Parts: sequence; C-alpha cells; structure tokens
Amino acid sequence: MLLGSGELGKEFVIAAQRLGQTVVACDRYAGAPAMQVADACEVFDMLDGDALDAAIAKHRPDIVVPEIEAIRTERLYDIERQGVQVTPSARAVNFTMNRKAIRDLAAKELGLKTARYFYARSYEELVAAAAKIGFPCVVKPLMSSSGKGQSLVREPGELAHAWSYGCEGSRGDIRELIVEEFIPFDSEITLLTVTQKNGPTLFCPPIGHVQKGGDYRESFQSPYVAPEHLAEAQRMAAAVTEALTGAGIWGVEFFLSREKGVYFSELSPRPHDTGMVTLAGTQNLNEFELHLRAVLGLPIPAVTFERLGASAVILSDREIGSQPRYEGLEAALASDPRIDIRLFGKPSARVGRRMGVVVGYAPLDADLDALRDRTKAAAAQVRVVEEP
Repeated sequence: MLLGSGELGKEFVIAAQRLGQTVVACDRYAGAPAMQVADACEVFDMLDGDALDAAIAKHRPDIVVPEIEAIRTERLYDIERQGVQVTPSARAVNFTMNRKAIRDLAAKELGLKTARYFYARSYEELVAAAAKIGFPCVVKPLMSSSGKGQSLVREPGELAHAWSYGCEGSRGDIRELIVEEFIPFDSEITLLTVTQKNGPTLFCPPIGHVQKGGDYRESFQSPYVAPEHLAEAQRMAAAVTEALTGAGIWGVEFFLSREKGVYFSELSPRPHDTGMVTLAGTQNLNEFELHLRAVLGLPIPAVTFERLGASAVILSDREIGSQPRYEGLEAALASDPRIDIRLFGKPSARVGRRMGVVVGYAPLDADLDALRDRTKAAAAQVRVVEEP
C-alpha cells in the first residue's frame, strides 16, 4: 500500500509491478499519478487516522510505503505492531516527516554538523529566534514538502511575511516553524543512501541540484565532490539512517562549503525528487528499483555508475482545472537523441506545479555542464496548455 500517489510513487509502482507486486495507491484526490498504474486505489485524507486504519483493514497489505509527509504518522506504530512492514520503519517515517525530530536527532543525539537553529510556535518566538540566529536566516514549517512555506529572511521587516507564509505552507496540524542559520555553501547534494535488510549500506554517486524557493528545478549526476567531503557525507548518512532503522532508499541532503566542510541539511525516507535523474540510466538500478529491492529484502550487490545524467522539471505557468495538455514535445524530443520526457499525468495544473521532467544522459567522460544545458533547453520547449 502506497501512502501518497505522486510522480515518485508512480515510478515506484511501475518498478513494483515489474517484480510481480500488487499495489494499492492512496491519496487525498482521485486520479493521482500513481493511481493510474496501480492495481487499486483509495481516496482519503491520510491525516485522518481512522480513515488510514480503515484502508489498512480493508486491503490488509503486507507492506506500507509512505510517499508523502501529510500522514497521521503515529498510527504507523500501531500498523507495524499488527505485523505489517512499514518502510523503512515507523520510527523512520515519524522522525523524518517532522523537521524538529530529525534535526534534533542529527544535531543533538548524533552530533552531526548542522546549521544553528531554533523553533518558533508564535510570531514573537520567531522574532526572538531570528535575533539570536542573525540575518539572513531561513524560516521553514516543521512539516512541508517541495519548499512550501520556506523563506529566506534578509531583515527583520520580512519576518511577519515569513511567519504567515510558513504557517500557510505547513502540512498537517502542526503550527510551528524552524529558524535556521543561513549557510553560505558552495554547492548542495543529495546522497541517495540504500539500507538493506541483509546487506551493507550502499551509496549512489552524489547528485547535484538547483533549487528555487526550496523546490528542485534541476539535478545532475555526478558532480565533482572533494573526496574528503564525500567520505564525510557518507559517514553522516550512514549514522542517521542506522539510527532511524529500516530498509529502503533515503534522500540525504547536504550543504558543501570549501571552507567549512559538510553540513547535514535534511533527509527523506523514500525516493527523492532530485533522484529522478536516475531515470536517465545513470546507474545499474534507478532509485525506485533500489527502493523496491530494499523493501522486499532482495539483494543489491552494488550500485554502479554507468553514465552522466541530468534532469530539468517541466512547470505549469497557469491554472488548469482538468485535463492539461502539452505542447512542444516534438521539438524537445527532436533536439537530442539522448533526451527523454516523463509526464506525470497530474489531472490538474496550478502555477508552479511540477508536471513532468526531462532527463538526459551522456558518456562518463562528457561535459556535464553541456548536458545540463541541453536538458534544460529541452524542458523549456514543453508548455502546459488548456484544452482548445
């Protein structure tokens, strides 16, 4: 049973069905991307614990795979006690769905280097926390995704907007924000980390990415990372995933600074949006296939790096209530034989919504920047339009 049926869930369902699995896809709205390829679906608000319990009782899944943050995660402990496998584990999902829990685990319990941070449950607490951190600082909801509710605050006069925007962007019923020190990093990476039931922890080649407003716009594999920084990131990723327990793929994010080293940023206990670059065949197994094998307890002897890859998102610039169409596919696909397009099949569009992704690849000895440019140029040719 998949809890959350977005574009990442869709690719996971495809991978699962290739290994003979039966999948029930759940989300708060009908026609979500993963529902289009699943064997069955359920529509309900996963913040409703009783509705979640009812779906479990109805379908009696062997494995529950959370794909989004907006879940009544404490119910997962009860589900796990019933003998249902929660991926990676109920503990992992509970900790990582809330920035407070994961940040305290990383910084206070494991001693990983993070940005300085404070929490704020009111506007007054936000003002006090920002004064301690200094400006600029970053304000985020404790529970959100895709950069929703996140602000870079440059001066005290911007705090009122950051408070209201952060509360509006928060998922679930938690009204609390985290205020972080702004790290002047040189680059940021996602380190896809695979924990296995009966095998060693594995690391995919690092994925560089570019974000806007906290939301991913492009990613590329594999950027250059100083060997000592990569080793430190792997050490941190292994420590935090071991502490959280369970088998699966984790998207562990880091800031890299030539002067100050490696900072742990965030962690997701599931395939990561920046990891869609692996759909370009950069590895022997893409991130969804890796997640599935780990979930099922199937062996993953190694992750091998096969070729350079890049991804660039296709965003909507308009509101479309139903059945969005796409123009420019022909031009984008004709631009390069090593370019491919994945449209997610979302039933509606809004301004800034991610509707698809372009992926491209090149030999390992090719120019990564040139590949990124070609991929972004192809994505720019695809437009989301309404029915005529």
